[in-house]
Amino acid sequence: MAAPIQNVSAPGIGGNYEGKTDTLAMSVTTALFFMVGFLTCLNDVIIPHLKLIFELNYTKAMMVQFAFFSSYFVFSYPGGRLVEWLGYKRAMVIGLVVMAIGAAGFLPAADYALFPIFLTALIILAAGMTTVQVAVNPYVTIIGPPATASSRLNLSQAFNSVGTFIAPFLGSLYILRGVPTATPQVLNGMSDVARQAFRATQASSVRLPYIGMALVLLLLATALGLIKLKNHQQSAEVTQDFRPGAFGDNASETQSIWNKPWLLGGALGIFTYVGAEVSIGSLLVSYMGLPQIAGLGEATAAKFLMVYWGGAMLGRFIGSAVLQKVRTGPVVAFAGIVACLLVIMTVLTHGHTAMFALLAVGFCNSIMFPSIFTMGIQDLGSLTSRGSSLMIAAIVGGAIIPLATGKLADTIGLQNAFLLPAVCYVYIALYGMANAKRSPAIPA
Repeated sequence: MAAPIQNVSAPGIGGNYEGKTDTLAMSVTTALFFMVGFLTCLNDVIIPHLKLIFELNYTKAMMVQFAFFSSYFVFSYPGGRLVEWLGYKRAMVIGLVVMAIGAAGFLPAADYALFPIFLTALIILAAGMTTVQVAVNPYVTIIGPPATASSRLNLSQAFNSVGTFIAPFLGSLYILRGVPTATPQVLNGMSDVARQAFRATQASSVRLPYIGMALVLLLLATALGLIKLKNHQQSAEVTQDFRPGAFGDNASETQSIWNKPWLLGGALGIFTYVGAEVSIGSLLVSYMGLPQIAGLGEATAAKFLMVYWGGAMLGRFIGSAVLQKVRTGPVVAFAGIVACLLVIMTVLTHGHTAMFALLAVGFCNSIMFPSIFTMGIQDLGSLTSRGSSLMIAAIVGGAIIPLATGKLADTIGLQNAFLLPAVCYVYIALYGMANAKRSPAIPA
């Protein structure tokens, strides 16, 4: 998942900036986007790992994503206020430090082998990451000419995709490889002492990688703190597009976002898209481990996650070219239909056909977020910032739909549970079809 492409006509974006893009600032932001993508995608690796360690059902395992994406919803608004209070640079430094604290929290979590401590560490990590995202997204739009703001944000977010692509490979290499496994039957046959010792052994595999990430984050925070960035003019309104809750600012004004059907439909589209993408990504490793699918071990299955997220990365490049010539609505509709058919195929078939059908959904996901976002805020005018923040709030679908999918997996089986993401793609296809008949955007 990538952040939206900023509407450069929104209040406070670009301002009266003169000159070329600040390359030093641009280099810093690309590094931050990479780390955000990497750490977000790493959840897909640790979910099956924690599921095995703590003998979790799918519902409880999905609490990882519920905690993570709920934190994004909760902390985005305070993060925006922090930017307004301290400025972009200081807010990003604070966010990186909080991320480092969250990553370091995996050390006591591994030592005590307790699932609640892991969740607490993830919440702290997500809180810091949210602050960084709320600051870095609008910051990219004001470090150069307004005319190239979207181009800069696209380039920076490409590194977000690189992070999501690399994370499964490194996660399988340093977290899952060489870790002893045991079936639920074997675990149930252990004494309490032996079971806790096994959990501690399993959990210890996350210690070194997350300590390493904590150190990298602290180094980034230190480097960012020492770097002298140009003093870019900012507006208090500039962060509204990237923080849930900002849609309530100035709610007493005559205009309201709640009577904008295309916006509300787009928000539901973001809700369903993020929910479907996160549900599939979170459960893929477990799914590929099923005997009737591929019977892959965790480490091997995690490497195949690169196909899912790599498809999303490749699709963004292809999609950006296609969208230059084809209207957004039909492209989203086509992607939604194909994604739905692929998910249905994975439910109805077995073996590698089912496995690769689900992996291919990543390619279909690629253009959905920015496209739905753009259609949702089209022609909002002065309401663009509040409409954008409502769309960002809808990312909470990444907390709710995976939890519901996990509950279904415990009830009707993991393979059949993917019918919920299929329904999500049906809605996305319908929203795209509706937009295909919509009047073109009014020039700003």
